[in-house]
Amino acid sequence: MDPPALHSTVTEYDAIVYDLDGTLVDLDVDWNAVAADVRSVYADANVDPPSEDLWAMLEGAGDAGLTDAVEEAIATHERDGASTSPRLAHADELENGAQATAVGVCSLNCEAACRRALESHGLASAVDVIVGRDTVETQKPDPEPLLVAVDELGVEPSDAVFIGDSARDEQTARRAGVEFEYVDDGPSGV
Repeated sequence: MDPPALHSTVTEYDAIVYDLDGTLVDLDVDWNAVAADVRSVYADANVDPPSEDLWAMLEGAGDAGLTDAVEEAIATHERDGASTSPRLAHADELENGAQATAVGVCSLNCEAACRRALESHGLASAVDVIVGRDTVETQKPDPEPLLVAVDELGVEPSDAVFIGDSARDEQTARRAGVEFEYVDDGPSGV
């Protein structure tokens, strides 16, 4: 079976930035177990989590003085799951055509997990820039991570497209002034 061709709209841009999980790979992570581990971090500190939602707990960790512990609890699962992550169709697209364009990854996953997943699938050399959750001070849907990726690729936001699988990805792109394409027909995931 031939790998998918780049979407015609994608080839119109000077840079392509991909989300990682749900776009290039499917991280082999039990997110319910991750949330349970993060709740344990809060419980061990005798602090009530702001929510049961994993990403809300991450966002609220700073207020509780738990940023490093919560980040490590999440990152451990992501790094472990990166090596065994199944590859998705856009990874084939990246490997077989996007190299002619500047390519980045902007992910809510930690940078080390992004690098490990890309290396595991032989994609590391096809990606010029990686911005993970811990690369900059803010996370998606704040536009900073995507703007940093686009800037490091040496293009203007209007000359880039962000490909992702979630409403958070779409919101990030909109806030950054970057065009957006869903992996499939609409949002899924975070």
